[in-house]
Amino acid sequence: MSGPSLRQKHAHHAIHQGGLSGAITKTDEMEELLAAKEFEVARQAADHLLEYWETRILSHADAEEEDFYKEVVEQNPDLSEVVVKLTRDHDLLRIIATDIKQMLNDAGLTLEVVQQFHALLVINAIHSRDEERLLLGEPTI
Repeated sequence: MSGPSLRQKHAHHAIHQGGLSGAITKTDEMEELLAAKEFEVARQAADHLLEYWETRILSHADAEEEDFYKEVVEQNPDLSEVVVKLTRDHDLLRIIATDIKQMLNDAGLTLEVVQQFHALLVINAIHSRDEERLLLGEPTI
């Protein structure tokens, strides 16, 4: 059974907002370091940002899939297609994070890597909005 915060609208929204806010802040910091030509520190910031995505946002996605989504479908089988789509969003986040890790290892912190971090932000924001609206009844903002 998933923790109560995943089933409560406001608590789940707070988890999403906190995760996204942190990712935005860390992305901005990485970009500021790049603009200041602090390439080594910017690379370290990129590594920390990727770790943040893995430990904060993707681990939340894992928890949702392990329990919360299963509970939702058990309670309302009509939501199974919605859960499949939301799970695909998580898969896209994982794919992009894996690609970022590979790009960082192969070529370092490039413009393409920065763009991929922005893709994570966009997908995560849309996913969270849709998840809250479709599974928890939150209005679209």
